[in-house]
Amino acid sequence: MTQAPTPTADTVRRLVRSLLKESAESAEGTSGPDVRPVTETGEHSSWWVGTRHVLRLAPDREAAARQRRELRLRDLVRPHLPVAVPTSVAHGEWAPGLTYTLDTKVPGGTAEEHDVSAVGEADLAGLLTGLREVPARQAETLGVPRIAPRSLEALRRMAVHAAERLGAADEFDPARMSQLTAPAAAQLAAQPGTSVLVHHDLRGEHLVVSADGRVRGVLDWTAAAVGDPAEDIASLALAVGSPAAVRAATLAGYGARPCLRGLWLARCDTVIRLTDRLDGRGTCSPTLLRAQLRRAWEAILLERVTELREDGEEEL
Repeated sequence: MTQAPTPTADTVRRLVRSLLKESAESAEGTSGPDVRPVTETGEHSSWWVGTRHVLRLAPDREAAARQRRELRLRDLVRPHLPVAVPTSVAHGEWAPGLTYTLDTKVPGGTAEEHDVSAVGEADLAGLLTGLREVPARQAETLGVPRIAPRSLEALRRMAVHAAERLGAADEFDPARMSQLTAPAAAQLAAQPGTSVLVHHDLRGEHLVVSADGRVRGVLDWTAAAVGDPAEDIASLALAVGSPAAVRAATLAGYGARPCLRGLWLARCDTVIRLTDRLDGRGTCSPTLLRAQLRRAWEAILLERVTELREDGEEEL
């Protein structure tokens, strides 16, 4: 298999210079606009281009296929959402079989930099509502995969063991996992016929948040799928905290079952991921993982599962 090329600043600069020249936007000197990696670590597949654009390079053919699908999906979801979705001003191949997209930058920071306000929670509710309104079959015709719901009971068992490891490292009180019993996990199983389009990666860095706490945009749609709406609620719990995530989901019309399911998906995930990182697996920052653990385990008003009626009425 041919080794994929590694993008460098010179590679990016040459590509950007040709794109901006073709679109009559190059006015930042003969050397072209300033380019710099979005992150300091990693394969540098995303680059800031001046102050108005971001260039995303697919590092392999699988990522290229996801990026082609993402370009089509963004056009599909944009009319349904109250927040911005990046627009591609140019796209093509930066190396044989490897795609790129030059996107407009959505102004603002991230949910890791700015707290989401009460009005921002309403923005998140609009996001969840809009995703539910996107025709799932139409998304699937674009190549968006349909993903089966995860087993919360299997995840719970893994998290119980992981929590013991965190307890030994003085990172977490494993007794907190007793709040989710096996019967409760069974009650919070995903219900048939509830699949919707989910972003599937609503972490803090993908939420564009302004200094006043409004959610202005959502980035990176490459992981989108038709599946369990509780997954997006879980992601929001990691990004903005469980109370805000549950309030936003409730405003979007979700009942207690998907809200609690999302809450416990997030809680189990954070325990497992931090344990994996402490054991030398994964590359995510331990500081970020600890922050996500704290956010996911923030208390909400209605925590305990007592009865979820089959007729759709839910009691907690």
